Amino acid sequence: MASLRFSFGTMGSGKSTLALQIHHNLSQRGLQGILCSQLDRTDGKVSSALGVSADAIEVGPRLDLFEMALAIASRRGRVDYVVCDEAQFYLPAQIEQLARIVDDLGADVFAFGLLTTFQGELFDGTRRLLELADERV
Repeated sequence: MASLRFSFGTMGSGKSTLALQIHHNLSQRGLQGILCSQLDRTDGKVSSALGVSADAIEVGPRLDLFEMALAIASRRGRVDYVVCDEAQFYLPAQIEQLARIVDDLGADVFAFGLLTTFQGELFDGTRRLLELADERV
């Protein structure tokens, strides 16, 4: 059964490295996946402090993640998973679209991000992830 998993941690805790590792391991098993990020240090990539990077779809405020996954599934035949880095910056509506990917497409979603701002307040995307995620790590 597909699920929405939210992994959060502080800056420098290895979230992007883990996102890249999950994407690599699943794709090596022949699964069809999507790697997404927003506001990474390099446009169109997920990169880690270790220097590892991979091409990714840049998530802007107008991108409908469910429609994107549906279009990719129609081209590739299926989408098995979506890995989302910097998910704290996604809009709450985009987090709802990730939940719909799980429910309607049966794809696992792995979201990674910060829990709070430097002022200790939840990011909007984080708040919605905490509300909707099947697993919080």
